[in-house]
Amino acid sequence: MEHVDHILIVDDDREIRELVGNYLKKNGLRTTVVADGRQMRAFLESTPVDLIVLDIMMPGDDGLQLCRELRTGKHKTTPVLMLTARSDETDRIIGLEMGADDYLVKPFAARELLARINAVLRRTRMLPPNLIVTEAGRLLAFGKWQLDTTARHLLDAQGTVVTLSGAEYRLLRTFLDHPQRVLSRDQLLNLTQGRDADLFDRSIDLLVSRLRQRLADDARDPAYIKTVRNEGYVFTYAVEILGDSP
Repeated sequence: MEHVDHILIVDDDREIRELVGNYLKKNGLRTTVVADGRQMRAFLESTPVDLIVLDIMMPGDDGLQLCRELRTGKHKTTPVLMLTARSDETDRIIGLEMGADDYLVKPFAARELLARINAVLRRTRMLPPNLIVTEAGRLLAFGKWQLDTTARHLLDAQGTVVTLSGAEYRLLRTFLDHPQRVLSRDQLLNLTQGRDADLFDRSIDLLVSRLRQRLADDARDPAYIKTVRNEGYVFTYAVEILGDSP
């Protein structure tokens, strides 16, 4: 039987829940709508979903708190698309820090939400063409680090695990498949999130900063990810493909 993607919509606005839920159903997706974090937790206890659409502004536990909770629990690999108010740039940045895979600004067109959902699902399930070569090896070594491409986490020289969010993992994979090559912000955003940058989009700069922290890379004099003024970023280390992870 063909799999139908199941989307969980978490929003306290009943009209938005119903409109979005009905639109996604008409376009071939299975949907469940809930009003808050309590209902979200109860539903996820018994039913797995393929993606969660999560509103930031909700009473009680807001979307940022819930995203952080998802990323540290058993649903840490479930894609999250956050809905944000147009004026809340800070919330969008924090949402990406919490591990959201993408965001959409309210008000939005339902077809744009559908396109974003499909793009996130594709990114989480399919390797872009540029990643196929290295996927033959499940450990990618660079400097004092190794990336386990099966578990999607980092290993330091002592074998200590450093967990990555989905967005951080995709950004690091992109760098590892294009070492010693300058990549613009637009290229990085397109390769990691499948969309073009807005005029004031800071998401790639934020993710680079977060990734540098994961790599213990000094932002003032980075060893791994260097900033190329007016051009973008370059990953400076050569990458070695090792065997399967233990």
